[in-house]
Amino acid sequence: MTDHLHELAAGGEIRGADLSGRDLTAALSAVPGRPLTLTECDLRGADLSGAFLTGAVLTRCTADGARFDRADLDGARFEGGTAGNASFASAECADAVFDGTDLAGTRWAGAVLADTAFTGCRLTGAGFEASRGIGASFTRCNLMLASLKGMALRGRAFTGDRLDEADLTGADLRGTVWRESRLRGALLAGADLRGADLRGADLGEIRLERADALRGAVISPEQAGMLLSSLGITVAPAEPA
Repeated sequence: MTDHLHELAAGGEIRGADLSGRDLTAALSAVPGRPLTLTECDLRGADLSGAFLTGAVLTRCTADGARFDRADLDGARFEGGTAGNASFASAECADAVFDGTDLAGTRWAGAVLADTAFTGCRLTGAGFEASRGIGASFTRCNLMLASLKGMALRGRAFTGDRLDEADLTGADLRGTVWRESRLRGALLAGADLRGADLRGADLGEIRLERADALRGAVISPEQAGMLLSSLGITVAPAEPA
């Protein structure tokens, strides 16, 4: 079986390597001589803790259960592939891109997510609480049951995202814009929604006990009507002049 550890240290492209369950920390302990590209590699259960993966490209790799804790992933790209239940605790992910990657159940505590972009990703049940940095973006992502507690997401646009029953407790959502997205059953207690435009969000049934969580947000007449209907108030259309 090819070891591949020397290739990892040297950088360049590695295709189809079986690195599952391997401890790769030593091989990736220094910046490689060339940018590292991993294509269709098996990284399931591999330990990449503290790895230097700046600018690395992982295309259609399988990394379920892998550990990227404290890894330097600044500017890295994950294109497709899976990393279900992988750990990115305290990883440096500034300007990293995750495009079409299955990241269900991943853990991001302490990770730096400055201008990190998630596009078309499956992030169900992912845990972003205690992550750091401003400017992570989510586009067409499935974030059902994910925890985004306390995240700094001020001014970001959410387009085509699904956050049903997600936990946004205490998140900074000031000035966010929501387009074709879902927030049914999402927890918004303590979230800062001042100036947030929720008119393009499906809020589900808006009940009185949830209304205070929307303080400062902009909602549509239809959404306002749903809130009033929960109080037994019927909004009649204006009579013609």
